[in-house]
Amino acid sequence: MRCFLSLLLALSLWCVAPFINSADKADFSNLTLAKTQMLLRNGDATLAELVDYYLDRIDKYDAKGIKINSVAEINPALKQQIAVIQNKLDDKKPLGTLFGAIVLLKDNIDAKGMVNSAGSWLMREHKPTHNAFVVARLIAEDALILGKANLSEWANFRSSKSSSGWSSLYGQTLNPHDPTRSPCGSSAGSGAAIAADFALLAVGTETDGSVTCPAAVNGIVGIKPTLGLLSRSGIIPIAHSQDTAGPMTRTVTDSVIMLEAMMGQDPTDKAALPPMSLRQHLKLGELKGKRIGVMRNMMGYHPELDQVFNQQLAIFEKAGAIIVDNANIETKGEWGDAEYTVLLAEFKADLNQYLVQSKAPLKSLEDAIAKNIEFAPRTMPEFAQEIFIAAQAAPNLNEKAYLDALTNSKLITGAQGIDATLAKHKVDFLIAPTTAPGWKIDHINGDNYMGSAGSASAVSGYPHITVPMGKVKHMPVNISFVGAKLSEAVLVQAAFEFEQLTHARLTPKL
Repeated sequence: MRCFLSLLLALSLWCVAPFINSADKADFSNLTLAKTQMLLRNGDATLAELVDYYLDRIDKYDAKGIKINSVAEINPALKQQIAVIQNKLDDKKPLGTLFGAIVLLKDNIDAKGMVNSAGSWLMREHKPTHNAFVVARLIAEDALILGKANLSEWANFRSSKSSSGWSSLYGQTLNPHDPTRSPCGSSAGSGAAIAADFALLAVGTETDGSVTCPAAVNGIVGIKPTLGLLSRSGIIPIAHSQDTAGPMTRTVTDSVIMLEAMMGQDPTDKAALPPMSLRQHLKLGELKGKRIGVMRNMMGYHPELDQVFNQQLAIFEKAGAIIVDNANIETKGEWGDAEYTVLLAEFKADLNQYLVQSKAPLKSLEDAIAKNIEFAPRTMPEFAQEIFIAAQAAPNLNEKAYLDALTNSKLITGAQGIDATLAKHKVDFLIAPTTAPGWKIDHINGDNYMGSAGSASAVSGYPHITVPMGKVKHMPVNISFVGAKLSEAVLVQAAFEFEQLTHARLTPKL
């Protein structure tokens, strides 16, 4: 499969070649959206030169070299997209908010002309005929879709022994900070690629931790928005009551601009919420007077991680915030069984619906189970499919067991969880370390997952932002900002100010 990607890269470079001048004129490393757009407007770079920079890095470090293996496919329509956007630039036509943004999509998101596989070898020939709603929004704002990013197969929902970042179609994605360590998942390729500077922006998806964990473990910014702010249509699902796309970038500003661009009320998504404006909250000085709750019971699983986090509290206090310690979510540990019942039931129903509507080569979850058995040496060389089997046996969405689990999981994490904690301690938002530094990749025992700050946000559908805060040894670690439903404005401001006061992001040395 890596040979296939190398061929795609070569073809992409050949197709783009007529547009390319030498990219050595300017330093394109670790660009921001603002810097990218300035280079393009000033004529210091063309879009083709920028694309060539990323393709060259992908060829050197992803397909070859240390082989991060984060990029699954290069967009075959790259040449046409470059021409369209560059012509707008040259003719000084109106441009969208994301012009010049070169974007990777997680390989569970529909994009016309590209495979959407969820990392499964069984889905290797699945090419949707329409873009997912969030992809259409990106293109409408003049983003350029560079290609697809690898992921944990079926978004880490096939086996409890799965290894984050491994898929039967594309293999194992590595962490660019240390290729022996996990990139976390399931948006493993999106996180690793942005950390390694293979694209400007990436889209991930999350059901429970799949944006925020790979963002943290790779040392970048990730936003899991309130459920319904981003459309779920055209995305291979796990569970409609928790699934959401989310931006993964190197800065808070770029994540916020990308999040705004992807918003829009999709009439086909029943959870759709009106878009909100967030860029005005990218400002300093607003932490003063804020009451910040520290979730101590979301810590304690890694002493060095806790030490890095505790050092950050002085940053908030210096900015004038009031730290409220032991603002703990007291229902921690109570929602796991209910959540798992919900995920199993919704996965069966939602996946079956997606497969039929998208005319995928698989017809149902039952069909996927049977074909995994038939092609086990190719699809299950590392781990099995016990979660698939449990999902097939799960209750239907009209059964009491599912309905009770859905009600309880939302209540325990929302009203009795995050909301109750905010109210009890009179705090504006909550913080904790996002998750432990990347663990060693282990295809025998699976992930060594120690804990995280984000599960209550994921289950309740509330927002969660993760931002780099430092390192443990040579590995990046992040801080989480957690709040009530639709509290993105508060979290964005706090995350932005923290980022500007610390500048703690690590650049991997490839």
